[in-house]
Amino acid sequence: MATQLADPQTPAHDLSGPPTSGSQLEHIPGADGLPLVGTTFAVLSDPPEFARRMQARYGRVYKVNSFGYYTVSMIGPEANELVLFDKNKLFSSEAGWGPVLDQLFPHGLMLMDFERHRADRRALSIAFKPAPMRHYAEALDRGMAQGVTAWGAGPMEFYPAIKSLTLELAADSFVGLPFGPEADAINTAFVDMVQASVAPIRKPLPFTAMGRGVKGRKFLKEWFGRETLRRREGEEGPDLFSQFARARREDGELMTVDEVTDHMNFLMMAAHDTITSSATTLVWKLAEHPEWQEKLREEALGLMDDDGSLPEAALGKMELTEMAFKEALRFMPPVPSIPRRALRDFEYGGYTIPAGTQVSVSPGATHWMEEIWPEPEKFDPMRFTPEAVKGRHKYAWVPFGGGAHMCLGLHFAYMQVKILTAHLLTRYRIEIAEGYEPDWQAWPIPKPKDGLRVTLTPLQGE
Repeated sequence: MATQLADPQTPAHDLSGPPTSGSQLEHIPGADGLPLVGTTFAVLSDPPEFARRMQARYGRVYKVNSFGYYTVSMIGPEANELVLFDKNKLFSSEAGWGPVLDQLFPHGLMLMDFERHRADRRALSIAFKPAPMRHYAEALDRGMAQGVTAWGAGPMEFYPAIKSLTLELAADSFVGLPFGPEADAINTAFVDMVQASVAPIRKPLPFTAMGRGVKGRKFLKEWFGRETLRRREGEEGPDLFSQFARARREDGELMTVDEVTDHMNFLMMAAHDTITSSATTLVWKLAEHPEWQEKLREEALGLMDDDGSLPEAALGKMELTEMAFKEALRFMPPVPSIPRRALRDFEYGGYTIPAGTQVSVSPGATHWMEEIWPEPEKFDPMRFTPEAVKGRHKYAWVPFGGGAHMCLGLHFAYMQVKILTAHLLTRYRIEIAEGYEPDWQAWPIPKPKDGLRVTLTPLQGE
């Protein structure tokens, strides 16, 4: 699919105005949807499935009218590479995510572009260097072992259980102290902010989802602000928050308190909700495929110490677990679509797309393209053997994004899920009722509406 980029010297579009209007995109096929709401509710019901339907009808480039503006969607690995790698600095992530997140997570790393993004990312990367990562691994190993054991045998709803546990573990490894009595308020604030990101009513009116989200942001800003000042006055800790509180720019200046709190808000949300979603998908598919449970169990047992702990050095050897996790991320990526805004005119798929246009790429749709992933509905971790990966376009699998905005915490995500899987599978068999198929809420971050009903059966005595 031929792509022609604009001249990089062409002045960038003024992003202060609204996105490109529908009248400027009449040459691009697509759906206008219903009066007032457009295709918003159709998109929210199941973004990847909606993208697949649109692709079947209009091709791999089409427009939709949702959330009050038009977006041009581009499907496939080549589109992912164009938009995410963005070698010509053609797209703005800040303006792309802005309509969705600017009232809730402004100034988060994902809402920054180019030099400002590079500078903050470099300052924050200190929290993911080897020494802090060892601390996180040790804290996660202790916490996962205790939490999974405390679940006990019997039926349970996995999603709320792992969501509560990941928040508790974030308090330890990310913040360095228990949330205590404020834990419920902190969790509620994060939930409200994420749900508000796709609320049809975008004004923070009382009793609306956006109103609750903005209130949650205010609570977390104040909490993290107090803690930032306390961290700067006390001894340096190994947790992520302490690292952020002392992060310095290349000129040696500390980040402001507002900058630290905005980054913590965003990264805590990303680490908490996306890992919860992805771990739930993995457990669901493992419950459906007990043969893969056994393979991952054997791998974990061969790497754990005699006391049942999982040493950090073993994480890199959990190849089968990593393959299974990658397949779960393919099956249901935690971020179904990724928005940007075009800074200059460009051509793609035979269409000229004007500057100022909201564009998006869809990991969810790309991950189910049959020409890349035969039998995409089938759970098959063997898709991620080194040989299989080598034969695919490197932007065919993009659950963590790509390019300069590749997820900063992706290694933390692998670490947390590997530790969870090891402790869960070496204690229990995961079972689901015959014929059980959970109904998923696909947006903003996928989760099972019923919590994912599973039964944990202890392994002792087998």
